[in-house]
Amino acid sequence: MSARNLSQVGRAKVAVLRTSPDTVVEDIGRAMDMAEYQKFIQPQDVVHLKINISWHHYYPACSTTPWQLEGVTKKLLEDGFLRRKLRYTHNQTVVVDPKPANVNNHLESVSLKYGIPFTYLYEPPIKWEVFHPRGETPALDETYPEGTKIPNNFPGTGIIQLPLLKTHVFTTMTGAMKNAFGGLLSERRHWTHAVIHQTLVDLLTIQYEIHKGVFAVMDGSIGGEGPGPRAMRPRITNYILASGDQVAMDSVAAHMMGIEPMELDFIRLAHEKGLGIGDFSKIKVVGEDVSRVNLHFAHDEDTFASRGQKMIYHGWLKPLEKPLLRTPIVAWSYLASKMYHDWFWYPFIGKRRVKKILDTEWGELFRSYALPKGGR
Repeated sequence: MSARNLSQVGRAKVAVLRTSPDTVVEDIGRAMDMAEYQKFIQPQDVVHLKINISWHHYYPACSTTPWQLEGVTKKLLEDGFLRRKLRYTHNQTVVVDPKPANVNNHLESVSLKYGIPFTYLYEPPIKWEVFHPRGETPALDETYPEGTKIPNNFPGTGIIQLPLLKTHVFTTMTGAMKNAFGGLLSERRHWTHAVIHQTLVDLLTIQYEIHKGVFAVMDGSIGGEGPGPRAMRPRITNYILASGDQVAMDSVAAHMMGIEPMELDFIRLAHEKGLGIGDFSKIKVVGEDVSRVNLHFAHDEDTFASRGQKMIYHGWLKPLEKPLLRTPIVAWSYLASKMYHDWFWYPFIGKRRVKKILDTEWGELFRSYALPKGGR
């Protein structure tokens, strides 16, 4: 970790603002200023805006919102960042395609409005190269003994993570730290699910070594509770968070959800390793006083699919983990996920929840970002 980043993580300041559909774009800029984002992200650097895509369908609280992407972009451009140095950065998973996701989540309209194309980490000219961190990364070393590969366009750049306020079946909640999971690891990232908490800490270690600066803006306009990141129950929560300390941001988000932050292994381990501040009582929260906020998010639920995954990673099917998930027969798991989420859950359960949100003011704002019929 560089001396510059050591000084950054020591600040442990998190900005939290109440927001609304009418003010959210400007509120994001205000939150970034309150969290002193320019102490972390510099105008002369290439800056990745790392989009969070958990589904190619639109599902509230699941993926980076268009107003989140626009709010950060607008603020950067207003403050003198160069458009040609901004990157809307995506990766893929074996079950989620980011290209239709851009359209369905209305992110493409933001890209067109600001003239910033999407960068897909799995397409040329980007290459994945082995990186040997100076810091210890035991979970990654064990999972990938041949070496951990990262995209070769990341070193020497700044990065702004764009997570959501939502729960997750493997990490209880998912925020700034988990967002790197979808960018720094290739399509084999599911190999680390058995040691996911330790993996997030390892990835934060790598982030501080390769990036000139790290920042995060979390959209909590609509939160997601239950078995995330896809089969959640969306709730309007009207919050925006921003911070240069990813551990502190996730701690504050967890506290707001009603989860004790230091009981989450990835927050506690990162705190103990000195990668950020996970103890909520030691974090300076500016903006809203959230010390007594408890959104009472349900966070210990599973789906049929996640129960099966946990049996493989931690249960009686553990001896079969490698043949089931690390050999060519792994295609069975991709098909099973697609059948459950795309063919059953979304049509019969998810669409009703989407409609409920679309009938609100946030839904009206979402529809305003849609491209005209006929596309571009």
